[in-house]
Amino acid sequence: MINKDIFNNTEVAFAIKSDAELEKAYWLFKMIKSESLVKLGTGVTKFALKHHFPVEALIRTTVFDHFCGGVNEKDSLPVVDKLYTKGVYGILDYSVEGAETDESFDKTLQKNLELISFAKDREEIPFAVFKPTGMGRFEIYEKITAREELTDKEQAEWDRIVDRYDQLAKKAKEYDVPLMIDAEETWMQKAADDLVEKMMEKYNTEKPIVFNTLQLYRTDRLPYLKELHKRAKARGYKIGMKLVRGAYMEKERQRAESMGYPSPICATKALTDKNFNDTQAYMIENIEDMSIYSGTHNEDSALYLTQLIDKKKLQKNDKRVWFGQLYGMSDHITFNLAKEGYNTSKYIPFGPVKDVMPYLIRRAEENTSVAGQTNRELELLSAERKRRKEQ
Repeated sequence: MINKDIFNNTEVAFAIKSDAELEKAYWLFKMIKSESLVKLGTGVTKFALKHHFPVEALIRTTVFDHFCGGVNEKDSLPVVDKLYTKGVYGILDYSVEGAETDESFDKTLQKNLELISFAKDREEIPFAVFKPTGMGRFEIYEKITAREELTDKEQAEWDRIVDRYDQLAKKAKEYDVPLMIDAEETWMQKAADDLVEKMMEKYNTEKPIVFNTLQLYRTDRLPYLKELHKRAKARGYKIGMKLVRGAYMEKERQRAESMGYPSPICATKALTDKNFNDTQAYMIENIEDMSIYSGTHNEDSALYLTQLIDKKKLQKNDKRVWFGQLYGMSDHITFNLAKEGYNTSKYIPFGPVKDVMPYLIRRAEENTSVAGQTNRELELLSAERKRRKEQ
């Protein structure tokens, strides 16, 4: 049984960082802590990229290198290999956003098919992953979620989206590479959920290959999982789920208020935390029917999952239970859990610098809005700087 003190071990947390990398991380989080500096920086960066100013090299050596693996999958392999020396797995996430054309969606499809092949013979890359809007326009998901009738052209577009999902899930099954599908905004999510459920029913007959994502700042996600569980048992397939708290809280609340419907988001952080932990408990209790990937930067939730594993008498490295954090964040959770023998991984975004900027800007803005998380990163980095100086 481990206790929370494990997460204070900065020597383990930052073992793969050189002194120079540690200093860079410290000053990066110092800057991210300043909301005004983040707003100024993102504004200047967007302007510079839009007008083709030569700033990509500067971005690459600062925020990009901290939060991303590289500009392509081969460029990212040294990061994957370095993580794996400490027992941490890497999940390559093609983080190009904002596509709007079939040509772009087909390009993303091909990239993700390549990533499944890339992961096939690499134990250190245990999952593939994609976003629903990487496979089709947000507006189509939105119309289907709202139960609006599609035009013939839109129906053909949706059929192509379904085919892209099926190609990816089929290859994932063939190559035995579990495939995680991220979650997005509530007003498009039901269409994605229903489509992922069809893929689960088709391809998860022996074990979870296709994973959906539950954003547990939503009040309805645990009831949804319980109903899905009933359907899965009745129809004979397994469930794979990635658990996260969620990434669109402000947008969700603003839309609910402006359109006059109840917010789908938990009223307080404490309720979100409870929802997350209750869902972890439900999945571990029913682990014979499902696999869990707990994507959390919350120390209490990570510790709670280790306690659930112990209570259920599972092996620490049971392949049905995974911990995950984003690359560049919460190393104190990832590396300390890995040292204890748990399945831990880093989500490693990659892609051309310009194309990955929407992701990087969101990372910076989220870190600024979650002040406690940024302060925790700085506290740990400061402690490790001090420890090394005193050696």
